[in-house]
Amino acid sequence: MTIERANPDGLHPTPGYHHVTKVQADMLIYLAGQCPLQPSGDLAEGGLEGQTAQVIANILTALESAGASPADVVRTVIYVASPVREDLSAVWTQLNESALAPAFTSASTLLGVAQLGFPGQLVEIDVTAAL
Repeated sequence: MTIERANPDGLHPTPGYHHVTKVQADMLIYLAGQCPLQPSGDLAEGGLEGQTAQVIANILTALESAGASPADVVRTVIYVASPVREDLSAVWTQLNESALAPAFTSASTLLGVAQLGFPGQLVEIDVTAAL
């Protein structure tokens, strides 16, 4: 399996992700959007930071179960239920300071949205990995 990440000439500089991720793989792994739910099904406490920490833990668990690691991630879409840019930036910073950080060097999209699926949910991340 090979993963090539690039920022082509003519595109703006990025804060860590790459504009283009090319993958030649034997297997693709698609995670369901990972929510800030604890194994009990309860919403994680601690506001945006606590929920982001739970999503990170859930993604790491899901990747490991598939035999993958954060370095195998080739695409992420991050949804934050907030119109405040500082909230989006805080999530991006927390993600890039976590054990999941290598996942965000690939093609990534960060979106502020009106709402997510569970009452009180503030963050969700969609992940694709390749092996």
